[in-house]
Amino acid sequence: MNTSLGAYLTMAWTFGLMSLLAIGGANSVIPEMHRLAVDVHHWMNDAQFADMFGIAQLSPGPNVLIVTLIGYHVAGIGGAAVATLAMCGPSAMFAYFINHVLKRSSHSPWPALLQAALVPVSIGLMCASGLVLALTVDRSWAAAGLTIAAAVVTFTTNLNPLWMLVIGGCIGFAGAV
Repeated sequence: MNTSLGAYLTMAWTFGLMSLLAIGGANSVIPEMHRLAVDVHHWMNDAQFADMFGIAQLSPGPNVLIVTLIGYHVAGIGGAAVATLAMCGPSAMFAYFINHVLKRSSHSPWPALLQAALVPVSIGLMCASGLVLALTVDRSWAAAGLTIAAAVVTFTTNLNPLWMLVIGGCIGFAGAV
């Protein structure tokens, strides 16, 4: 655990910048979060990152919990607080400012056009997140098959995606993948 001032400043800068890029939520920056946490800063390995993502998704509340878990892993309770505030603070202030601007220009067509343009960007970022996570954890053909099957079931049925996480976790716990 690294509780130096440098670790806190690095986390604040890293997650503060990411918060401004998180169009569509924290899951849209998972590829960059993975790259920085695993490859650049070496705060954790692929398996630890995947575990934290799984815990964040299964936990009640916002999906930004992964940032809190990364901060806790790096620097304990203080790291969790710094990472969470850095991820939530700048984007909340930006949203407040944008809300004020949009209220003043409610009669203009550009806010609706901007919002419509950001939808495919958000979807693309979330798909990239899914790909990065799949490449991180699928170390065998069985694991890749399980990921593909879960994606197909999720996209073609109304079954809650959390059931896919539970089933995958049980299969992994049983040692089948």
